[in-house]
Amino acid sequence: MKIETIVEQSTHLPLIPKVVQQVISSFNSERISVGEIALQIGADPVLSAKILRLANSSYFNMSRTIATLDDALRILGFSMVRNLVLGDGLAAAYRNTPGMDLQAFWRHNLYTACSSRWLAERSNHNGDLMFTLGLLQGIGQLQMHCAAPSAMVALDSQVNVLDPARCRLEHDTLGFHFCEVSAALASTWRFPQAIIDALAAIPDPLASQPLIPAAALVHLGAWRARQEQFPELPPDWPASFPGAVAESVGLGSDWIAQPQGQPGRLALPLMPDLRSLTHGLEDLMH
Repeated sequence: MKIETIVEQSTHLPLIPKVVQQVISSFNSERISVGEIALQIGADPVLSAKILRLANSSYFNMSRTIATLDDALRILGFSMVRNLVLGDGLAAAYRNTPGMDLQAFWRHNLYTACSSRWLAERSNHNGDLMFTLGLLQGIGQLQMHCAAPSAMVALDSQVNVLDPARCRLEHDTLGFHFCEVSAALASTWRFPQAIIDALAAIPDPLASQPLIPAAALVHLGAWRARQEQFPELPPDWPASFPGAVAESVGLGSDWIAQPQGQPGRLALPLMPDLRSLTHGLEDLMH
């Protein structure tokens, strides 16, 4: 099987709403008309109401009510509103993916997006970009289940799609893994090359030369998301912490355990539990 088979068959590509297509196009445009996109969102009453509900959620902790899309764009920023539209559009496009526990999948992506953003904002990186990558990093799994359901059934019986061992199994069996499919989709949808490269590198960020910090941060975010979702993990799960990846972006383990005096490392406050961290954005999963 070739990755092109998974991505290039038009019958297996989801229909992306026009407003989401415009949002994707905006990643490559420095002169995008924010007003035009606001009009596009406003033309869809359901989407418009959902974005305003998300903007007023506890996640953003606004001191006043965001009443209009213009307010949302001005207060949250275009990048964050774009992320909300993107997440909602992708969830809708892949709503009927066979063989997937979509609630668990989107929860994992949301946990990854929010934990990656939390890490980025506390380590002088672009939090909105990490949120975008967190939402997109697993989209290849959905595409693979749509385009090659029989092959995925065989893999699913061996390793859960959210298991960290899944990438290795896919690579050994198919010759590529789901993050490479996510990157190929991003290329098809004409995302910037920086996003495409970061998506492909997330499973093994240290293999990329030069290092892509965004891939390392989302790798850490995905690791943290798995710990929250799989309580059956053994009690010594901190031993699985990807310390070398954290070190590559100047982090220690202070955000998952009490600081133990690591000179030269960026000390972070403990990350909240992810149910609390993502509270208010649950609508993105539906």
